[in-house]
Amino acid sequence: MIRASHIGYDHHEVSILKDVNIEVGYGEFLAIVGPNGAGKSTLLNVLANEITTKKNQEIYFKEKLLINWKLEDLSKHKAKFSQHYSQDIPLLTEDVVMMGRYPYFHSQPNSRDYEAVNDAMAETDIMHLRNRDYNTLSGGEKQRVHLARVLAQLDNDIPQRLLFLDEPLNNLDVKHQYKTLELIKKLTRKDNAAIVVLHDLNLAARFADKILLMANGKVLAHGSPEKVFTQETISKAYQFPCTICKHPVNKDTMIWFG
Repeated sequence: MIRASHIGYDHHEVSILKDVNIEVGYGEFLAIVGPNGAGKSTLLNVLANEITTKKNQEIYFKEKLLINWKLEDLSKHKAKFSQHYSQDIPLLTEDVVMMGRYPYFHSQPNSRDYEAVNDAMAETDIMHLRNRDYNTLSGGEKQRVHLARVLAQLDNDIPQRLLFLDEPLNNLDVKHQYKTLELIKKLTRKDNAAIVVLHDLNLAARFADKILLMANGKVLAHGSPEKVFTQETISKAYQFPCTICKHPVNKDTMIWFG
């Protein structure tokens, strides 16, 4: 699906990413984790073609160089949920979600666009908010609106799509945190892929197929949750003691800090 080697990125002479290698296959859910300032969001932005590195580094998406994709085509094959979004959008909720369909029409949306919007709002549990002024919504509700917008962008008629999400669980209650990750998991089971920046290591262990653990702009470990989430590796990355155990019900890896 997407692969890149030896990615480096400097900003104002500060090295943000250092020799990062990454590969995500079809049907894979990759969680990028690590402490603040590890370079997680920057790596996501590079892979999503939102910032470019100074060096001549190659990123392949669907076996084609990312720089060779036309932007209008790329926006139909991949979508990105950003950590930051505008708090002031003078539109109804349904109109904000429809923004995800902009790559598919020029003047007026058609029935397929409305169908995609309705499906996305139903999946994110915001159908009852469709006629609400976006600016009157809570932080968690706005978060789900933007998740619906991103889902609406990924049209079901286009196979093997890639979803980028930068901290999608911010402001969400427990129910919607789990529903969001279940939605992502459902999407990847259909031969799509997802790259998600997460802070909750236990949720990453439960839902992700692979983990990319970063610290100080470098990859410390990459692989299954069982391989990456060890006491030595996690304590080193976060500079804080932890204990690794098994979940008493589903036997997933669990991390206890302190």
